[in-house]
Amino acid sequence: MVLPVTLTAAAAAAIINLWLSIRVGQMRIKHKVSIGDDAGGPLTARMRAQLNFVENTAFVLVLIAAIELSGHGDRWLAWVAAIYMLGRVAHGFGMDGGTLGKGRSAGVIITMVTQLGLALVAVLITLGLM
Repeated sequence: MVLPVTLTAAAAAAIINLWLSIRVGQMRIKHKVSIGDDAGGPLTARMRAQLNFVENTAFVLVLIAAIELSGHGDRWLAWVAAIYMLGRVAHGFGMDGGTLGKGRSAGVIITMVTQLGLALVAVLITLGLM
């Protein structure tokens, strides 16, 4: 069975994770920190942006796959996945602070709403209410 929403979301997640990883590497080079972090500075912020992405995206991808496997992965699921990924990009930029700092808040809110919404849908499907 092909899961187009899951496959597309997983591909997007891999690309975003690679982008976040490159941003961490750039900061490591800039601040000459090979191992560890910079005690709460910009390198630490970028590292946390990547780790936060990894921590949350695994749950989102599992929920997307489960919902799609259940036969409820209509167009709305693709939109949810796309909005989630955009929120995570906004969060990555937002962790740099400055004028982009609002992206962090937007990314956090989008992440939480997405996880809660997908979890509720999963429960409704399990209960046969969807």
